[in-house]
Amino acid sequence: MDAGNLKYQFARLSIAEKLIAINVAVFILNGLLTFLLQLSPNILLRWFELPKDFFDFLVQPWSIITYSFFHAGLGHIFWNMVMLYFASRIFLNLFGPRRFINVYFLGVILGGLLFLLSYNIFPAFMGINTSLIGASAGVTAVLIFVCTYIPNQEVRLIFFNVKLWYIGVFFILVDLIQIPTGGNAGGHLSHLGGALLGYIYARQLLKGKDIGEGFSKLLDNLGSMFTKSKKAPMKTVYRKDKSTFKTTVDHDKESRQRKIDAILDKISKSGYESLSKAEKDFLFKAGKE
Repeated sequence: MDAGNLKYQFARLSIAEKLIAINVAVFILNGLLTFLLQLSPNILLRWFELPKDFFDFLVQPWSIITYSFFHAGLGHIFWNMVMLYFASRIFLNLFGPRRFINVYFLGVILGGLLFLLSYNIFPAFMGINTSLIGASAGVTAVLIFVCTYIPNQEVRLIFFNVKLWYIGVFFILVDLIQIPTGGNAGGHLSHLGGALLGYIYARQLLKGKDIGEGFSKLLDNLGSMFTKSKKAPMKTVYRKDKSTFKTTVDHDKESRQRKIDAILDKISKSGYESLSKAEKDFLFKAGKE
C-alpha cells in the first residue's frame, strides 16, 4: 500500500478513528524504537508524560496534551480505544468533529490538571514519585458527555439494554472506589477530571452555551500560524451585495440551528430512536459539516 493510498484512507476516517490510529501508531513506534535501539522504556516517555511536580511541568508544558498519546501497555491502550470508539459513535451522531475535539482535549487538560493539583495538595500523595500517561481522561470526557446529554438513551450491552446515565454513574463510582484501594490513584483522578469536564460541557450545552468556543478559537489561531494568509482582491467592491448575502446566510443559519435544537431536545426527552428517518438524516448531515 503506497503513501498516497494510506493518506487517502486516513482522510476518510472519522475524527475519533483518526485519534485511535494516531494513538496506536505512537504505541507501536515507541515500543519498536525502545526495543530495536535497546533504550530504556522511559527515555522517550519522560519528554511526553505529565510529571506530578509543578516545576517539572513548567519545563515541559506540552505534556498536558502529549501524555494522552502514550500508554503503559497493550491492555491499557486496548480498552481506552474500545471505549473511545463506541462513545464517539454516539457523540458524532449528534455533533461534528469540532465539538468532539473540544470535549476530548479539554477533558485531557482538566484530567491532567486535577492529577497535578491532587499530587501537590493531598498528604496521601506526598512523596510518591509518579507521572501520568494515557487517553483515559479524554475518553471519559466523551463518554460522560453523551451520558449527560442524552441520559435516557438506551444502548445494547450484550443481552440487555441499559440507559446511558447508568453507564456514566458506574464508571464514576468505579474510579472513586479505586482511588484509595487501587494502585493507580493518579489515573483515576484524571478520569474524574475528564468526567467533570464532560458533565459540565453537556449541561451548559443543554442551556445553549458552548464552553468550548474559546478553545476552538485558540486552535484556529494556532492553525493559522502554519498557513499562509492571502489578501482577498477587490475587498470593498461588492460591499452592499455581501451585506445582503450575509443577512440571508445568517437567517438560514438561525433557521437551521433552531431545527437542530428542536431535534436535540427531542432526543434528550425521548431518546435517539424516537426520531424519524428524515430527522436522523438531517442531524447526521449537520454533524458532518
